[in-house]
Amino acid sequence: MSAAPPRPHPVLAPLLELVGTWEGEGTGDYPTIASFRYRERVVFGQVGRPFLSYEQRTWHPENGTPMHAESGYLRVVPDTMPARIELVLAQPTGLVEVDEGELRDGVLDLVSTAVVATGTATPVDAVRRRLWVEGEVLHVALSMAAGGLPETQHLRSRLRRVTPAG
Repeated sequence: MSAAPPRPHPVLAPLLELVGTWEGEGTGDYPTIASFRYRERVVFGQVGRPFLSYEQRTWHPENGTPMHAESGYLRVVPDTMPARIELVLAQPTGLVEVDEGELRDGVLDLVSTAVVATGTATPVDAVRRRLWVEGEVLHVALSMAAGGLPETQHLRSRLRRVTPAG
């Protein structure tokens, strides 16, 4: 018999509609690469602490080959309106990303304050992430500046909720 999940930490109230598993399709392009499609799964979890866990995986839509992954934590800065949010994440490509932003009118808008690359990683200068929920659909948009290019739209996906919130 498993124990009931812990109650969410009160500071997480602005982010609770994200909790659960989301899956769907996306498209990617950037001036230095060929356009592509992908399948994506994003999982936001809570354990009763003042953060959400975040896991993201993508794979090729036809053959299932893994394409990208990242994991980390979304943190809410207490007593801020609009809610100030921090995202800390790591990628197996050798990047560590720290983003900060806010949740305003249901849109989570995050901008990198640091993107650190290992010696063998392809450097990324900046990242902007936007997430918003409409009904049972999570929209994800990611822009980046890399390779001497200014911030440019890179990824867009629409993910449907596949597990209940909470």
